[in-house]
Amino acid sequence: MKSNIGLIGLSVMGTNLALNMADKGYKVSIFNRTVSVIDEVMNNTPHNNFLPVYSLRELIDSLEKPRKIMFMIKAGEAVDKLIEQLLEFVEKDDILIDGGNSYFKDTIRRKNYLAQKGINYVGAGVSGGEEGARFGPAIMVGTDENIYPAVKNIFEDISAKVDDEPCCAYISTDGAGHYVKMVHNGIEYADMQLISEAYLILKQIGKLSNDELHEVFDDWNKSELESYLIEITSDIFSVKDDNKSYLIDKILDVANQKGTGKWTNLEAIDLGVDISTITSALNGRFMSTLKDEREKASKIFKKEDINVNIDKKELIELVKYSLYTSKIVAYAQGFKLLSKAQKTYGWDLNFSKIAEIFRGGCIIRAKFLNDISNAFEKNKNIENLMFTDFFLNQINKNISSLRKLVSMCALSGVSIYAMSSALSYIDTYSSSVLGANLIQAQRDYFGAHTFERIDKEGVFHFDWIKSLNK
Repeated sequence: MKSNIGLIGLSVMGTNLALNMADKGYKVSIFNRTVSVIDEVMNNTPHNNFLPVYSLRELIDSLEKPRKIMFMIKAGEAVDKLIEQLLEFVEKDDILIDGGNSYFKDTIRRKNYLAQKGINYVGAGVSGGEEGARFGPAIMVGTDENIYPAVKNIFEDISAKVDDEPCCAYISTDGAGHYVKMVHNGIEYADMQLISEAYLILKQIGKLSNDELHEVFDDWNKSELESYLIEITSDIFSVKDDNKSYLIDKILDVANQKGTGKWTNLEAIDLGVDISTITSALNGRFMSTLKDEREKASKIFKKEDINVNIDKKELIELVKYSLYTSKIVAYAQGFKLLSKAQKTYGWDLNFSKIAEIFRGGCIIRAKFLNDISNAFEKNKNIENLMFTDFFLNQINKNISSLRKLVSMCALSGVSIYAMSSALSYIDTYSSSVLGANLIQAQRDYFGAHTFERIDKEGVFHFDWIKSLNK
């Protein structure tokens, strides 16, 4: 009996995806470049639906046609090398599936390259980490629409389910699946940064203990803030190490990044989209790595010792609604980038469906994704999520909390990169006048870059120096 699918790359993610497929009744041929890993997997996590193979030739021979070969390997050059190796064995109409965090433009290039050889290519964004891979990830599929049915059943079967609906969808052609996953990761960066800022405020200004923080986040997870990240944050504050000390207090506050957050920001720059809250999260990680310099700066920069007179209950409420408002901004920026990408790359994106598949399996799964999905269901051409009735009402109701909190933190010297950016984004978006007229005057003065006028049609240049010398 031939295997239904082959999986290459038995890292944690690859192994767990293979186990997930096998549990759903699919026969899976498993292969790894370091063949000893294959035996380790068979010894540690044996499964009746696993078929270990020890060469690419053996892998190809073990699969039903058209062959479906998924790889979970490091993005970049390794993917290109594997594709070239597989081209020695695959045949017309076989399907190669990249389930890693590949850059979407690489996926477009690979798809076009393989299409010339009659080989089908799928770029599948897979979100959810180790647990998601094992028990149900969110899957974002980019490929030709006629290819999707060949992988649809497997992906829908292994994906997470919300209200019995699979958190898996056909996104659009070529690199669209990896693009949506990239933006998902950018939003994830912002979400995590905003939560860490909420923690910092409650700890430094409110002086909350870890037990109190656990209770606060547990309570928030029963509100409009309900989400996977809020849930695990509550758990984190209750965990102690072998020495009976709270583990969170022993962890160095240095956070790294692996690339997808950077790609999201570079893409926003290329397309001219403001994702400043997401950008602040990336910058926050960059700044966190300057631990020694931050320690030095903390001793030499003067900060006013301002006593903030606020009780814990009021502070907790301020932080809660500031966090919620800031999260709305981060998601609005992410979907704004997706909207611009759709026009730029010729994709047809279903934003309501994207929000739906984010509800389960993935890291940013949250209660208010239902509200995002409903908003796009009513109007798929929304200019910005913040303009919709529901989110506009939430922002107008809570903006005073965010404004008060940002002011309080500025006076107290508590850094809240992302929340401050969220407030600035709202204020900028809601300002009919931004002073850009002065910038245009400056540009025309020193570089003759021209400007438009509000009182007449056309493009103008003014001889500023000549006018001054009159």
